[in-house]
Amino acid sequence: MNRGQLLASAAFLILAHLLAGFAGFFAPYHYATQDRLHPYAPPAPLHFVDCQGRFHARPFVYGLKNKEGSFTEYERDCSVRAPLRVFVRGDEYVLFGVLHTTLHLFGVEASQHINLLGTDGFGRDQLSRVLYGAQVSLFAGGLAGVLAVLAGLVVGTIAGFYGGLVDDVAMRTAELAIAVPSLYLLLAVRSFLPLQIGPIGAFLLVVSVIGLLSWSRPARLVRGLVLSARDRNFVLVARGFGASRFYLMRRHLMPLTFSVTLTQLALLIPQFILAEVVLSFLGLGVGEPFPSWGNMLAQAQQYHVLVSYWWMLLPGLAPVPMFLAYHALAEALQQRVGSNI
Repeated sequence: MNRGQLLASAAFLILAHLLAGFAGFFAPYHYATQDRLHPYAPPAPLHFVDCQGRFHARPFVYGLKNKEGSFTEYERDCSVRAPLRVFVRGDEYVLFGVLHTTLHLFGVEASQHINLLGTDGFGRDQLSRVLYGAQVSLFAGGLAGVLAVLAGLVVGTIAGFYGGLVDDVAMRTAELAIAVPSLYLLLAVRSFLPLQIGPIGAFLLVVSVIGLLSWSRPARLVRGLVLSARDRNFVLVARGFGASRFYLMRRHLMPLTFSVTLTQLALLIPQFILAEVVLSFLGLGVGEPFPSWGNMLAQAQQYHVLVSYWWMLLPGLAPVPMFLAYHALAEALQQRVGSNI
């Protein structure tokens, strides 16, 4: 097993999920805060040297002013400097639905603005919305993955242990689920559900739909492992001592499948993140004003946004390092499973 690859990918994923979980702290603004004077403002780079060539130890961003004769094009205003500050007070947010606070990792004075990734058409900070959007996209993918793997673990264990008609029904159902294209099935199921629902309801619906429609592959793998292990000596001995079927499955058979199910989880989560992004992009997931990477990209469906404001496509790049990290983690886990066989 490539231990370094496993540790590096796991550390990156933990860091990314911490950034998402504490998005209110790391984001300079609330996701709904608008700067009506600067819609579609371009990303503001940090500077150490001002327009007069003087060096400043504290990084800063310049203010923006409209170009002459334009309301949507900006140029740098050298007369307005906004020094970067750490641990500042700003927009109020709620951590984990309990703690109300206004402390942010960085920001500028209240009369000025810092938009490191630019703003959208409503003047909302893109960096803040990407961080808040990670809460939906990452945790939807993770929870849906856990739901799919748990369902697959239960169905696969029961099918492999009992065999016969139970096994036949479970595996034929799994084959049918695999044969149907998952994206079209997701769209069909989601189309029957209410469109006008709150962010929490939409989040739970997306997680349930994605997770419960994707249990088949983990179930087939678990079923194969349980089928080969149910006649091993330690299982037969435990059965001879009067162990119940539930005890045999819980204590002896399910633990044999944990390494495989972890690998499946690492492979499925990126797929589910992508599924959430696609659903939200099409307007079937979490809707405005709460951001997700998918509904942020939906603004790029407008041609003038697509060709004029390249930073509106940045949310589409956010899932890429997550996909790479999860696939590196899955590869490392798979090598570990292979070395233990």
